[in-house]
Amino acid sequence: MRAQRPDRTSSADRDGARDRVKTGENAHRAHGAADDADATAESTENIAALRRVLDLEPLSAPGVGGEEHSFLGWNQPKPGGRLFGGQVLAQCVMATSATVAEDRPIHSFHGYFLRAGAVDKELTFGVDVLRDGRSFSARRVQAYQDGQPIFTGMASFQDSQEGASHQDAMPEDIPGPEELANLAQQLSGHQHPHLEGWVFKRPFEIRPVEPAIQAEFRGEQVALSRFWVRPISPFRGDRVSSAAAVAYASDYSLLEPTLRRHGVPWYTPGLRMASLDHAMWWHAPIDVDDWLLFDFSAPRSGGGRALGAGRVFSRDGVLVANVAQQGMVRIPG
Repeated sequence: MRAQRPDRTSSADRDGARDRVKTGENAHRAHGAADDADATAESTENIAALRRVLDLEPLSAPGVGGEEHSFLGWNQPKPGGRLFGGQVLAQCVMATSATVAEDRPIHSFHGYFLRAGAVDKELTFGVDVLRDGRSFSARRVQAYQDGQPIFTGMASFQDSQEGASHQDAMPEDIPGPEELANLAQQLSGHQHPHLEGWVFKRPFEIRPVEPAIQAEFRGEQVALSRFWVRPISPFRGDRVSSAAAVAYASDYSLLEPTLRRHGVPWYTPGLRMASLDHAMWWHAPIDVDDWLLFDFSAPRSGGGRALGAGRVFSRDGVLVANVAQQGMVRIPG
C-alpha cells in the first residue's frame, strides 16, 4: 500500500488507463487495431511501473540507521542492473512527504548519490523528523541497500503562503509539442539494448527540440537540451505523487547538454557518467498530465565533472520547478 501521511487520505487514482483500442471493419483496420492494443497495453504497463515506484510500503521497524520512519520501495528493472537515480529521488520525495501533513507540500530537496544501487537488492528508506515549525518542516532521508546508505537527502516543506512573486519567462523560440517528433520516432531504426530495455519503456513521452543524440550525434554543439514531457497514458496524480513524478523525469538527461556541447552521443564506447548530487525546487502545483517543457543547460564542465541546470515550465508558461545536478562525465580520448 502507499505510505500514508498524517491526517491524510490518499487520493491517487489507481485505476488503469482506459482501453483506447480502435476497432476496424476490414482486415487492414483489424491489424491496426491489434497494433493499437499492443501500444495501449505497453503504455498502461509503463505507467503502472511508475505508480509502483511511488507506492512505498510503510515498515513497523525503525530504519537501518535508527530513523523514526522507514519504508520499503520497489526497484524498476533497468538494463545493466543499476538503479535509476530518478527512481530513488522520486521515492525519497514520497517517503519524506509521508511524514508531513498534506497542507505542507515539499518545496525543495537536496541529495547526494553515495553508492551505485542495484535493481536486484532490497531498497529501504529511513526518514528522520528534524523540525516541524510554524511554517516549515525539515526531513532527512537515507536510502539503504545491504545495510549501507546509497543516497542521502534533505527535504523541506512549507505551508502555502502569499508573497512577492516573479519568474523567468518561458523561452519564446520553442516549437510546441505538436510540431515535434517524439524520441521513439527520432530513434527509429537504431538498435541498442538501452533503447529497447529502457528508453522505449519510459512512462513519459518525450518530444525533443534538439535532435536526439542517443545513438549518433546530430545538430549543433550547444550546451542545451530542451524537450516536452507528459505521461504516455493518464497519470492522474495528487500533488505529492505529481511532484515525485517530475523529480523522476528530471533525472533523465540533466547531463545531456554537456554531451551535446562536446558533440558526444550517449552510447559512445568508453563514456562514463554518473550522477553525484541532485537538487530540486518546486514552486507551484504541477499538472503532470499536461505537457511540461524541460529547459536544461550546462553552465560548466571540467575536471571530469559537469553541472546541469534546468527549468520546468507548464504549457501556459508558469515556471513550476527548477533543478540542478552535478555529475561525473569522463569522455574517452
